[in-house]
Amino acid sequence: MNNRCIPMPGNAFRLLFCSLWALLAVAVCPAVVAAGEAPGSADVLRIGYSEFPPFEYRADNGEPAGAFIDITRALVAEAGYEAEFVYLPTSRIYLYLKKGKLDVWPGLTNIPSLQGQILESWASPFSDMLSAWQLKTSAPLTHFNELKGKTVIVIAGYTYSGLIEWLKSSDGIRVTEAPNHRAAIEMLKLNRGDYLLDYSAPVRDILSDEERDLFSEVPVRRRSAAWLFSLANPRAATVREVFDDAYMRLLDKGLVPPVQDKSPGRVLPGFPDEYL
Repeated sequence: MNNRCIPMPGNAFRLLFCSLWALLAVAVCPAVVAAGEAPGSADVLRIGYSEFPPFEYRADNGEPAGAFIDITRALVAEAGYEAEFVYLPTSRIYLYLKKGKLDVWPGLTNIPSLQGQILESWASPFSDMLSAWQLKTSAPLTHFNELKGKTVIVIAGYTYSGLIEWLKSSDGIRVTEAPNHRAAIEMLKLNRGDYLLDYSAPVRDILSDEERDLFSEVPVRRRSAAWLFSLANPRAATVREVFDDAYMRLLDKGLVPPVQDKSPGRVLPGFPDEYL
């Protein structure tokens, strides 16, 4: 397992989170369904995951990895289930949750297209900041209206909690998509966009020391992580309750981070209220 330390705001919390991750990596074995076992059985949960390093991603060996995956494995084991992890693009995860082809996704909360389709866990293990990145040679963003007349780089398949539709429909804002975080950084370096709208942890995870000196980051709003349970599964409410209870037991043992505040925190002025 790749034991990279996860960049989180605050030195004390970062050290705590990395220590907890190390404990989970040693104490929790992956619970993966054997090939051929039918999904949807009473003790098996089909769990979607996407490319959102360092929290969740597919490792070089093809296995799911990252802190969110480790905590999910711990919860699954503590709750008495088994896990079948399915790697999918984010848009496909949304579709599969709606259709019941996935039972749960360790993802981000408040996704408009999933309203009425999922239940969110009460437990939230961490949050990440949606930020505007730009070259240090450019003026930092101080108000969301300053995106007018600019080109904004976004990650293909990300909805930004519905904000992507607002960006694409806004007069004067040009949106260009990058296939992944690394490609987005390269596009920004080549001035193929004025700003990159992306999450703090995935970007910081891939920046070299030299690149850190090239870019500045302006926080836009905080996004919270949770487990999203498909309402197409008739046991969704039960599984959510079991997960939340399991989280509290692991918290008592010091194996997971404290439950995080799900509020958006300080928001960049001008951010559209309907997407908070």
